Amino acid sequence: MFIELNFRSGKPVYLQVVDQIKSAIASGGLRAGESLPSIRPLSEQLRINRNTVAKAYAELENQGVIETMPGKGSVVAANHSPLKKEVRVKMLCEEIDAAIVQAHHLQVPPAEFLSLVEQRLATFQQKTADSTPQS
Repeated sequence: MFIELNFRSGKPVYLQVVDQIKSAIASGGLRAGESLPSIRPLSEQLRINRNTVAKAYAELENQGVIETMPGKGSVVAANHSPLKKEVRVKMLCEEIDAAIVQAHHLQVPPAEFLSLVEQRLATFQQKTADSTPQS
């Protein structure tokens, strides 16, 4: 698993780990039931404190993205969100609102913003299709 951290981004390191693991799962790089690296080896690989990785894993577990099994470690959970659809939509709307505010502050016009969203969605769909095993 490849995780790239940016210590200058202003975003907490544990959230960068969370986001990149979620991205790997969404793109098919990690699949349900697949094991994540143990905390110690991952912290050594990333050269960060073990507590940072533990905090990231705890956050992923709280979100239902991973499950921790005694003796097995942490594995990617099956894609069955415990949250109701309304809650998931509300969470997504909050993320979209934050992106809209950011686009406003960066002076990105609405049409350009929508075009960028469409491009990013197409790129994500292509990555997902590329990582799906062929029968």
